[in-house]
Amino acid sequence: MNKSNQGKKSTPVEAQVGPVLALGVYEALPSFRDVSGSEKQSLFIRKLNMCCVVFDFIDVAKNLKEKDVKRQTLLELVDYVTSVTSKFNEVAMQAITKMVTANLFRTLPSPNHDNKASEMYDAEEEEPTMEPAWPHLQIVYEFLLRFVASPETDAKLAKRYIDHSFVLRLLELFDSEDQRERDYLKTILHRIYGKFMVHRPFIRKAINYIFYRFIFETEKHNGIAEFLEILGTIINGFALPLKDEHKLFLVRALIPLHKPKCVSMYHQQLSYCITQFVEKDAKLADTVIRGLLKYWPITNSSKEVMFLGELEEVLEATQGPEFQRCMVPLFRQIGRCLNSSHFQVAERALFLWNNDHIRNLITQNRNVILPIIYPALERNTRGHWNQAVQSLTLNVSKIFSDADPTLFNECSVKYEEDEVKERETQEKRESNWKRLEDVAASKAVSNEAVLVSRFVSSIAIATATKPRATAAN
Repeated sequence: MNKSNQGKKSTPVEAQVGPVLALGVYEALPSFRDVSGSEKQSLFIRKLNMCCVVFDFIDVAKNLKEKDVKRQTLLELVDYVTSVTSKFNEVAMQAITKMVTANLFRTLPSPNHDNKASEMYDAEEEEPTMEPAWPHLQIVYEFLLRFVASPETDAKLAKRYIDHSFVLRLLELFDSEDQRERDYLKTILHRIYGKFMVHRPFIRKAINYIFYRFIFETEKHNGIAEFLEILGTIINGFALPLKDEHKLFLVRALIPLHKPKCVSMYHQQLSYCITQFVEKDAKLADTVIRGLLKYWPITNSSKEVMFLGELEEVLEATQGPEFQRCMVPLFRQIGRCLNSSHFQVAERALFLWNNDHIRNLITQNRNVILPIIYPALERNTRGHWNQAVQSLTLNVSKIFSDADPTLFNECSVKYEEDEVKERETQEKRESNWKRLEDVAASKAVSNEAVLVSRFVSSIAIATATKPRATAAN
């Protein structure tokens, strides 16, 4: 029971929250059709107060009659708010927010993963907990949505009741496991953002804070996709030039959202938000691409395929100057993807050349890009296990060969030279180790200490470190 209701006389009805009702009986009040126009406002308040009683839905057999009475009353309230033709006054708004608060703002059920095995929790596979009180909650959400959207709701007056505290408690509910509830919350928050301009900076900052906690502390939250869906429409409406505040949001919140393991649950919405930023300001492409590279998955192939898909969308909106700033680290990573043993990763990377805009960017900068990825293309052609990847690789190689035969041949010659050098280095390394082993074997019989000559040691060290230096180049 809420503190505000403690100490009050309880009704005969078993309920969690609620004021004292006339005669202590939970019965239906008259219909709005049965009272005069002057009495409707008073009846509206009485019905709102009546609906502040919250019933226990864990026991489905308890208070069946009263639950049905409340449900019918809530439906009447929805109809009234939808059809009202006069402005809601302060008394009505106070009663409205009181009823909404009593019904919606509650402690969410403890999730199934809050136990000793929480590290084993997988949000993608766990069955969500459905809200048992949904028959009432749905109508309360519908009522709140109609109230916020109503032309009879004056934002200047309503902001006293739909205030920062109200918004924060609404945001907390986004962690509900029930998808139906999150869908309503998403729509309502978007309406509040649109209607109450004074709350916009606060809402963005509050969502920011939720993102920070999710990224850097918990990595568990059910409503990230819904928040991003709302933000997608908000970003779409940002005026140009973009404010520094909005660019910081991209760098500090959106890009790091690629880090959590459960990114697949909201990646589609995240990718849309990221792409919106690049489409509004092409100069952000370099920042976004380097951010993607920073959080690029190493061992998760399905996540890597998602990143490649997002990368294509970003590159689609990227212009030449920004592309040139990041193309070296970008194509080093793409080269690694081309050689992935997971055929879907290699295939998705090769599909980038099917995009006309991206292919043109690559062709225009082939002098830098081809030397980086030629070894990966050649290795695929010679030995990738997947036939489709081999075929796609040949197509990409042909694009480069047709665009610049001279450069392609130069890269081919250099690759062969590097291969010869690598084989020679490997042979020297094996020869040196063989000499060391022979020396050790000859001394083992006499139990003498093995003294490695300075010459042999220096060769062994030099040949052992040389491949690393070559790889770094």
